[in-house]
Amino acid sequence: MNFSHSGASFFVPDDLPADAALNRVTRLGIGAHPDDLEFMAFHGIAACHASEVDWFGGVTCTDGAGSVRTGVYASFDDEAMRAVRRREQDRAAQIGRYGVMIQLGHPSAAARSPCSAALHDDLLAILRAANPRVVYTHNLADKHETHVGVAVAVLQAIRALPPGERPGAVYGCEGWRGLDWLPDADKIVHDVSGHEALAAALNGTFDSQIAGGKRYDLGVAGRRSANATFLNPHAADQASAISFAMDLTPLAHDDSLDIVAYVDAFIESLRRDVTAKLRARLGR
Repeated sequence: MNFSHSGASFFVPDDLPADAALNRVTRLGIGAHPDDLEFMAFHGIAACHASEVDWFGGVTCTDGAGSVRTGVYASFDDEAMRAVRRREQDRAAQIGRYGVMIQLGHPSAAARSPCSAALHDDLLAILRAANPRVVYTHNLADKHETHVGVAVAVLQAIRALPPGERPGAVYGCEGWRGLDWLPDADKIVHDVSGHEALAAALNGTFDSQIAGGKRYDLGVAGRRSANATFLNPHAADQASAISFAMDLTPLAHDDSLDIVAYVDAFIESLRRDVTAKLRARLGR
């Protein structure tokens, strides 16, 4: 495939021809930075890892040049960091047995800009070629502006597809904001128990981030464990690792829905839940 940025790459771990590699993808993860897929879309990776029918495809939108760096990576300039993070992401694709790994190489500013058509066009071409059943991306309440920009670009690209070619499910996953705040009725619960070794292998691939000053490997594992423990205060744990997601499927299927209003409804649902419990305890 031809992409808009000269730094884009297309990697197939098992060397299948590009068209065939894309055609077999059933679950597609679209993340902002190298390592986002492994931290947020692990549910899709784990579901496909040992399957001969389902295949995970990965898309990383930006080059990761602006990442935090200390220790052995403190002297790396942006170009060196781009190269390291690209290699790490492709290595994760090998470990995770991805069907394909696409790195689009856009600068983060392009993902944050509402006026940039390049990312939208690249994503639209990938979605058309892969036609995945499920898409994982960032949630729309994420704290990181680049994550939000990618999530919006994903939804806009999906909405550019004919209705019959859109994925059956679209999930906005946890990243720079957990989703435990979503009322239980609004949570998508992804049980990722039993895949600890795979998760650790994938997370540990990103040494430039871990040794570079961010213990994402510990943070992500801790979040999944905490989600499982604190999901239900009135029952024993049913899982050891859970990731939460925001359901973006209605936005992908109904173009009339306003994206801002859709997310605001989740926030309003939380407000009602909190105030109702307080009023009940206060007898109001």
